[in-house]
Amino acid sequence: MPLIHFFDAMIDRIGRAASWLVFAMMLLTCLVVFLRYGFDTGSIALQESVIYLHATVFLLGLSYTLQADEHVRVDIFYQHFTDHQKAWVNAIGCIVFLIPFCLFVIVVSWPFFVNALAIRESSPEPGGLPLVFVLKGMIPLGMSLLLIQSASLLCRSALTLVLPGEDD
Repeated sequence: MPLIHFFDAMIDRIGRAASWLVFAMMLLTCLVVFLRYGFDTGSIALQESVIYLHATVFLLGLSYTLQADEHVRVDIFYQHFTDHQKAWVNAIGCIVFLIPFCLFVIVVSWPFFVNALAIRESSPEPGGLPLVFVLKGMIPLGMSLLLIQSASLLCRSALTLVLPGEDD
């Protein structure tokens, strides 16, 4: 299905791009430590940048992690399931838990973001970043990407369930 492939490719590109932010976060953390202990000076903006990057990596990485099937699983049985059984677990998990959760967070976080955007919310700290509204916008964006990836997983699971498989 071309739409599934398009969304999977989009999530893959976003996830790979977000992974580079970890490197930037590491460099900024080193710079903060170097400035603090080497020159006895600090920067609120640099410290907030690390926090913003961490939140961005987390929120943009959710969908990428689901796509790569690298999320935390507390299930000792799943690894021994057939593809058909895994498809059932994934489909039910998406329908009952993941999709409703994503929709809930999007609905709840959207006004939070819109309000921050309307007032161009910035850091309350002197010398902080004037981009709190961008950070708050990452919440509905990250959940929207996770929703897209969960819909893709649901479609793949449905295809596995309706198409004859080798393990049936």
